[in-house]
Amino acid sequence: MTTSTGVPETDGRRRAAASRRRLREAEIIAATRAEFDRQGVGEMRIEDIAAAVGINRAIVYRVFTGKEELFALTLVSYLDELRDALAEAAASTAVPADRLAAIVGAFVDYGVAHPAFVDCAQALMRRRGSDLLEEITESALFRLGRAISSCLAILTTALEDGVASGDFTVAGDPTLMANTLYASGLGALQLARVGLTVTESAPGVPVIGSITAAQVREHLVASALALAGR
Repeated sequence: MTTSTGVPETDGRRRAAASRRRLREAEIIAATRAEFDRQGVGEMRIEDIAAAVGINRAIVYRVFTGKEELFALTLVSYLDELRDALAEAAASTAVPADRLAAIVGAFVDYGVAHPAFVDCAQALMRRRGSDLLEEITESALFRLGRAISSCLAILTTALEDGVASGDFTVAGDPTLMANTLYASGLGALQLARVGLTVTESAPGVPVIGSITAAQVREHLVASALALAGR
């Protein structure tokens, strides 16, 4: 049976169902992110998210394979914003060293402003790739990979352009360096949140110090420039 437009009713129903599913997914992701920003990632439960949306937790599991997939797609929403911030920073100057510093600085600024992004990214990075493949659908992993790679591409391009101009002497693969800077940057952002350092004043005698987000930012920028051979 067809509609007046000649489109089979089954196709129309299928498209309508897919549209409803996308809307529901977006609604749940938005609620998850709001809860992340409000109370952090560590204590998050599916029940909390379902309550925020006003649905039964079973509906969440109809849309997502589980908590890991929901977290992964929520991370995508942060990464999309981060990509825009990095792109704006990259476009702010054509000088290779200043461009790299601006990109790394923008990454730190975003992470400090969105601590839940750091938590969510680290929670997923603690899982082995094989585990994620079992717990997250291929389409969700593709979306996550695309979101991460779009951020890293901005940094990689800045490194490659610096090498091409002779300003940088990156040892090895710029892509590997970009991935390493991303991973180490997440760890440094956690340090910025804790705000504490540990040193040894004498053998076996620890001393607790303090560190600010600005100091972490300065260190990461300096480290990136040093790794780039600047």
